[in-house]
Amino acid sequence: MTVIVLYLVTAAVFLVLDALMLTFVISPMFRAELGEALLAAPRLWAAGLFYLVYVGGLVYLVSLPALRNGAPVILPALVLGAMAYGTYEFTNYATLRAWTVSMMATDFVWGTVLTAVSAWAGVAAARRLLG
Repeated sequence: MTVIVLYLVTAAVFLVLDALMLTFVISPMFRAELGEALLAAPRLWAAGLFYLVYVGGLVYLVSLPALRNGAPVILPALVLGAMAYGTYEFTNYATLRAWTVSMMATDFVWGTVLTAVSAWAGVAAARRLLG
């Protein structure tokens, strides 16, 4: 039950916050910079698979140890977010002509913070709900 609550709360926070940021900041920025290189609509199955796996990894590597052993939440989640989003953003910037510094920096910082906030919220909710 603990893992389910932790996963669902973390995923809900992650998805809602990311949907807002993607809608109002990331998508308009990327569309302006990349134009026709972007699909008209994202491949939702691929995005869904990313969210399922990423939140699962976040729960396993950060949130469960925090909940079970009192391990820190924020710093490990920031590190995980920086590694994951950094891999994507820095690789794209290093290899794709149209990738800009503003795209790289915005998404990198966002993914890092989003990961930490989601992990913290999941752990806090699980502690409160499960006593």
